[in-house]
Amino acid sequence: MTATSIVRLKITLDDVKPVVMRRVTVRFGIRLDRLHRVLQAAMGWTNSHLWEFRAGGTGWGPRDPQDDFRDGPHDATKATLLGVLSDVGGKTIKYLYDFGDGWEHTIKIEKIFPDVPGLAQPFLLEATGRCPPEDIGGPWGYAEFLEAIADPMHARHAEFAEWHGIDFKPDVVDLKALEARVEAIAERALRSTTSVKRKTSKP
Repeated sequence: MTATSIVRLKITLDDVKPVVMRRVTVRFGIRLDRLHRVLQAAMGWTNSHLWEFRAGGTGWGPRDPQDDFRDGPHDATKATLLGVLSDVGGKTIKYLYDFGDGWEHTIKIEKIFPDVPGLAQPFLLEATGRCPPEDIGGPWGYAEFLEAIADPMHARHAEFAEWHGIDFKPDVVDLKALEARVEAIAERALRSTTSVKRKTSKP
């Protein structure tokens, strides 16, 4: 098990029905800020809110210049998935997106594969359930939203219909769109790695 090993992750959005789940592969040595971008792409979020990884009572999030003067999450750019799980033990880490709505995700390592040089990572393997709309009020608000758009007599039907429309299908996933978002991240990572190798190979 090394930083270049490939890990299969199962990401489940907590407290939401129907189930919203993704399976992706990433390098074990991926930095947490980059893993954040992978999760945003794979889930279908818009990267419009604060976020934090949590494991073993410790948090990692966006770099904040005020961190030297207050308590807060550690800098996610200085932590890797491998490093965090090696430090805390176990095979699970939590990811919180949007502190207001409180979307919590459980990330589990399902399998570890040997390194495959040149293989583009990350890669989206599976997607179940559509990502909820942003700013809907978290799991509770999402449940009310689904109930309201399905019932024309619901007190908030007209409000949600105007805001999001009534054609929202929680079980229908635009897999191609999600794959394209994750693939774009993989292509950038591959170009970056190739560029670094070229620079270091110069005499």
